[in-house]
Amino acid sequence: MKGLLARVLPGVAHLQNLHPLVVHFPLALLPAALLLYLLAWLARRESWAWTGLWLLSLGTLGAVLSTVSGLYGAEGVMIDPSVKAHLLFYHKRIMLGVLGLAVVLSVWALLARPMPTKGRAGFLVLLLILVAALTIGADFGGRMVYDYNAGGNACPQPIPYQH
Repeated sequence: MKGLLARVLPGVAHLQNLHPLVVHFPLALLPAALLLYLLAWLARRESWAWTGLWLLSLGTLGAVLSTVSGLYGAEGVMIDPSVKAHLLFYHKRIMLGVLGLAVVLSVWALLARPMPTKGRAGFLVLLLILVAALTIGADFGGRMVYDYNAGGNACPQPIPYQH
């Protein structure tokens, strides 16, 4: 499969795993779901809540794919053990929490389509917490990629962790 992708997307040949191809979907869709749900609640627009439900569902699906690809690729990524200890450990734990919360919120929203009426404030607060945790976890991932070249082979590997 990676060979076919590399022919269609030549940049794939520089990736250590497929995680970077899917990780950006939940990073975009889950905050967009929060925004749509907040706007739907404030403007009392059910159609916007339906869009929020779609974004939350698709963002959760993207989080599943990102988690699976991240867990699959984590052991093979060429980063110094110190970077794994200081960044990858926390990135993995936070993102597993994000995935769990995204699944819970998606199931809740699907059962109470398009947005829960009972506990709505709690639902929105949990969605806000999810987006905050997603942002923190993504920061750990971004540091691995941009500070320690975890995403490709553009510079010599591995780069030791620095404060």
